[in-house]
Amino acid sequence: MKTSDFTFDLPEELIAQDPLTDRSSSRLLVLDKETGEIRHEGFRNIAGYLKRGDCLVLNDTKVIPARLIGEKEGTGAKIEVLLLKRKQDNTWETLVKPGRKAKPGTRISFGQGKLVGEVTDIVDEGNRLVKFEFDGIFEEVLDELGQMPLPPYIIHQLKDKNRYQTVYAKHEGSAAAPTAGLHFTKELLKEIEEKGIRLAYVTLHVGLGTFRPVKVEDVTEHHMHSEFYVVDEEAAEKINKTRKEGGRIISVGTTSTRTLESAADENGFIEPKSGWTEIFIYPGYKFKVIDGLITNFHLPESTLLMLVSALAGKEHILKAYDEAVKERYRFFSFGDAMFIM
Repeated sequence: MKTSDFTFDLPEELIAQDPLTDRSSSRLLVLDKETGEIRHEGFRNIAGYLKRGDCLVLNDTKVIPARLIGEKEGTGAKIEVLLLKRKQDNTWETLVKPGRKAKPGTRISFGQGKLVGEVTDIVDEGNRLVKFEFDGIFEEVLDELGQMPLPPYIIHQLKDKNRYQTVYAKHEGSAAAPTAGLHFTKELLKEIEEKGIRLAYVTLHVGLGTFRPVKVEDVTEHHMHSEFYVVDEEAAEKINKTRKEGGRIISVGTTSTRTLESAADENGFIEPKSGWTEIFIYPGYKFKVIDGLITNFHLPESTLLMLVSALAGKEHILKAYDEAVKERYRFFSFGDAMFIM
């Protein structure tokens, strides 16, 4: 299976640069994964495609302002640091640009010395370990100095930080938003729950894999970065009960999907657990838990496009993407949505 099998032509003007004022006013392409049938809807009508007894699984991770712009001590050279993974003793695994200016021993000052980071080591794929020095509480300093780490294809400035958070974001730790959830409002979630649909919340802190392209032609040679996930007892109980009663498990986003498929046993039973996952889902994968998926439109040749192709079939997905381009859907993080059912 080749990476180039997962490409499509996307006009640059269809890449959404700004979020809609009303989250639920996005468009929704509904795809039948068995027949390939396509329907066009508004996202606020999503409840009409959910049935009493279904369970909607959402990722309640919260994006931290993980992008820091600083100066190299001694030279004043501009250095950008993206926080990826918290280690210990105020040390983070980071992505540093430009990396050549960040050798071990390099010290970087942020906010005129309110936060100082020292590069202590170079690890996998050139990532840097950076130990931070600061007064007070790290999260408060980061909130003051950090920026939301928007994907590189978004070049507009984000006016409202909260617009890159889901309305149910709770547990801080992500370097990127679980963007399928950005379409939901509190009112829409209440409507869904009142219809008799369970809401289960899991956590997966989205990491570097979101930004990293697939650089190998043989899909099976790609390595996913590990991401931390949590499935608590309440969520596991709701999901298992839904399966037992014959309801559908509808995952909101690829991150929720990867969490569930990582936490399930071979029979699809979910155990309360936490840990690190490197699961890579591409065509040929047999899903153990999910029946449907609400997701955004993804980058060509990306692991996310491969995941949705595993669920609905590559031919159905690429046909749906061609239709979305023809119908001028908005793509990627701030774009429109797809429901694979």
